[in-house]
Amino acid sequence: MASLDRGEILVTGARQDGGVATKTETPAVEVPQPVTVIEADTFEAQGAISISDTLNYVSGVQANPYGPDGRVDGGFIRGIDALQFRDGMRDIYSYYASIRSDPYNFSQVQVVRGPASVLFGAGSIGGLINLVSKTPDFDSSGEFSLRYGSHDRKEALADLTGTLTDDVAARIVARVRDSGSQTDYVADDRVLVAPSLTWAPGDDTSLTLLGLYQEDDGGSTSQFLPLVGTILENPNGTLANNLFIGKPGWDRYDGRLLQGTALFHHSFSNRVQVNLKARYIDSDLTYLTHYPNSYSSPTNPYLDEDQRLIANYASGSLARMEIFSTDNNVQFDFATGGAIEHTLLAGIDYSWNRVRKQSGLALETIDIYDIDYDSLSDYAGSIPMEGADGFIYASQEDVSQKQIGFYLQDQVRLWDRVSVVLGLRRDEARSDSFGTEVYDTGATSFRAGVIAELVKGISPFFSYTESFEPIGGSDVYGDPFTPKTGRQFEAGIKFHPNDNTVVTATAYHIRESNRPVSVAVTDPENPEVTLTGQLQVGSLTSKGIEFEANTVLPGNVTLLANYSYNEAEIEDTGRQLDNVPQHNASMWAMKTFSLPDDKSLRLGSGVRYVGSNKSFGAAFPGGIRTPSYTLVDALAEVTWQNWSVALNATNLLGKDYYSACLARGDCFMGAERNVYGTVSYRF
Repeated sequence: MASLDRGEILVTGARQDGGVATKTETPAVEVPQPVTVIEADTFEAQGAISISDTLNYVSGVQANPYGPDGRVDGGFIRGIDALQFRDGMRDIYSYYASIRSDPYNFSQVQVVRGPASVLFGAGSIGGLINLVSKTPDFDSSGEFSLRYGSHDRKEALADLTGTLTDDVAARIVARVRDSGSQTDYVADDRVLVAPSLTWAPGDDTSLTLLGLYQEDDGGSTSQFLPLVGTILENPNGTLANNLFIGKPGWDRYDGRLLQGTALFHHSFSNRVQVNLKARYIDSDLTYLTHYPNSYSSPTNPYLDEDQRLIANYASGSLARMEIFSTDNNVQFDFATGGAIEHTLLAGIDYSWNRVRKQSGLALETIDIYDIDYDSLSDYAGSIPMEGADGFIYASQEDVSQKQIGFYLQDQVRLWDRVSVVLGLRRDEARSDSFGTEVYDTGATSFRAGVIAELVKGISPFFSYTESFEPIGGSDVYGDPFTPKTGRQFEAGIKFHPNDNTVVTATAYHIRESNRPVSVAVTDPENPEVTLTGQLQVGSLTSKGIEFEANTVLPGNVTLLANYSYNEAEIEDTGRQLDNVPQHNASMWAMKTFSLPDDKSLRLGSGVRYVGSNKSFGAAFPGGIRTPSYTLVDALAEVTWQNWSVALNATNLLGKDYYSACLARGDCFMGAERNVYGTVSYRF
């Protein structure tokens, strides 16, 4: 925005807000767990074009684990898939039922590592990502940008805010994009309009209404290419990274998304305040794609001796998703002594979602080294249905989920040096499929943590957190599954010698229980009969260390440095989870130089390292290894008065690599070099 001095240090070090972990305004150095906040100016400087990209320089996070994906955003936190929230409420409930969020619409991306069910309900034991929407500002400002770059990317962007009346402010964020992608015939087009209004009749009350219309016309950049021909040798050579194996014009991932959100805050006094949130989401999606059958025989999926012909699935689904969610709490601030202060939070949240899908699957054969696109069926422009050539099956899905949670949290600040967090939550969750119960269950979660500034700028901490995740189905004896549960112990230290520096080192141990595993057991009523099915006797363990530094060096150089080591495995296997590297590291540096005639130059550069990983399966009992890779990113931006010209490059050196190769039979391409220039006018 215009009011932002690009040389200014934004939110760094001890000033960073850790409120996402507590749902209160709490500095990060008073929160007994690691919290990372990535400001928009930072992830834009790093060249992020997706939500996944915003996580490239976060400790403990593996961004884009399956490479760039035009369908969904992805990331592992501590080796486990992360859940996505928007403004504190979950907004993703099903795969391939909605389109990706746009990073230009957010002022921050917040990352909480470790279980967080006490405040956020059912979810991942690894952690969560929370997107913070841009909201109106009573100080008028704005920007217009034009962008052009790799894959013929053409974009126009706008972000305008200001007052309408003395107590009403407005904002509109917009993006129009016409672009290709690193995969042939796959578009990345988008129209985004996000209007918002804030009514603030006084300092104690505000109501913000957020709207969103987004339409994407794209496709799957992931082509699921076979191992034999990518990481494994094929006599015909290596398949091209940009290879498209579908039907041009038929394959697509097109969606329309509508959202409406209300955020209300009122302070009754400096001791009592209330926060109310609600959101409705409506999403329609058409997903038509092809992928080769590498799974029947991963070591040789080809149908001919020349290893060229391969079976090619044509898969399609039409999806409709609706979500309603609300989160409401009351905060009480009080003291129980001259040196003991409490922030008590009591809340209730509720979510309902319904996903309806109609799907079809067919099978064709292609020469993957010389694809005859014209010979592939277009299935009348829709999903494969009964009677189509190569038809296999069609299916329908109608699943609804409800969850209500009650939570209570007390943050105790002692002698202005020690912070204690205690939390308790009770959830009830239910899911139905076509009106038939999938699960109806409840869970109680607990958290406790303490952080103390023993000497100035040095704060060790310890925490215990829990999570739960309902699952449908029943065990081998016919009893309904109970929720999977997770718990984490974590200990670390935060070093914050000044407002511009925080260094966090932490060690954690996560254990997930009640994982269903396949078993064969004797029927208790008939010892001569063996029952096959699942029992909840499995567990997952994720443990490791993380280091994260955020500082400003002499000469006004902003520096981010991260390293993480993670061991994540299913109990009794002795093997790392598929596609989870043990080592990740990154470093990003940025500096602004003053130039003559009121000009400035901002330079930034970063290096990202992702360690090797393995995937195990029947065809590869010893595992198949995806090599490590190191990528370089860069930024150069010149600013003069209200104008700026920026050049961003990710994977600057153009390294070819695979993000993941799975023992089931397929490989995922890494992100190619992406360079784009942006001209902006700010006021």
